[in-house]
Amino acid sequence: MLNKGSIAIDGPSASGKSSLARALANKLQWVHADTGALYRAVALSLIKASLAEATDNILCKHIKDQTISYNIRDNSTRVLLNGEDVTDILRSEEIGRTASRISQIPCVREYLFHIQRSLGEKGEVVMDGRDIGTVILPDASLKIFLHADVRTRALRRLSELEQQGIPGNLRDIQNDLEERDRRDRTRSLAPLIQAPDALLLDNSHMTIEDSVKWILQKLPN
Repeated sequence: MLNKGSIAIDGPSASGKSSLARALANKLQWVHADTGALYRAVALSLIKASLAEATDNILCKHIKDQTISYNIRDNSTRVLLNGEDVTDILRSEEIGRTASRISQIPCVREYLFHIQRSLGEKGEVVMDGRDIGTVILPDASLKIFLHADVRTRALRRLSELEQQGIPGNLRDIQNDLEERDRRDRTRSLAPLIQAPDALLLDNSHMTIEDSVKWILQKLPN
């Protein structure tokens, strides 16, 4: 069994990165780090301050006064915004859209980079995001690039929202995902790409359990 290593899972929005990473971490009894939640926490702080559409300069000044951190509990990471656990309120579409936009801003990425890197370097962590294998943990023991077709992803996101009692429209969600894909893949700073040494996993027709089993078979000895 892999010891003191790290696993990087990258992929587009709603490809199931967080659910898979959480299940894999539970299986290995490692820590799961959802880096997308950090960007969503920044987005939440901006929305609360009515700065979601602010200029980059104003946004950068704002986040300097914010404290965003991980708190590890039961081998899972909780996200704290100014000391408050906001993990369970970060999944709304408004927060997601804002997070996608601000993820292209250099000061935001720099602000969160060290939080992510320091946790990953401790080892025994499964970290998911969009640039984990390429930027955050380039020396990860195993890198996975997750893929699923956009309609499957839209259906998964709709189901996730419905489980939280949040209304959603499938067509709107799919259009939003396609736009996020375009932004994530074409941005100049840390674009969403498959690392050369990452394994491609298309989970369009796989359960989480199937995906976990597939990855466990790929772990280095």
